[in-house]
Amino acid sequence: MEMELMTYVGLVAGVLTTISFLPQAIKTWQTKSTKDISLAMFLCFCLGVVLWVIYGFYTHNLPVFLANFATFVLAFSILVCKIKYG
Repeated sequence: MEMELMTYVGLVAGVLTTISFLPQAIKTWQTKSTKDISLAMFLCFCLGVVLWVIYGFYTHNLPVFLANFATFVLAFSILVCKIKYG
């Protein structure tokens, strides 16, 4: 039972940290402005998130996998905008 509870805690934590990128992604898509976003930071961040996705997949850790996969989709879209419009 305790492990199931911790899975839910992990899923809620993942949802909250992932949706924190949503306002930035929406603003970037709408304005196409990325001048205040660090390219180096987003490159490092996206690489780190990809590694977390791999870790979550191979350790069968669903909260880690799902949260980081969703975060990668949002962060990568910001990175693409940074490269395209930056």
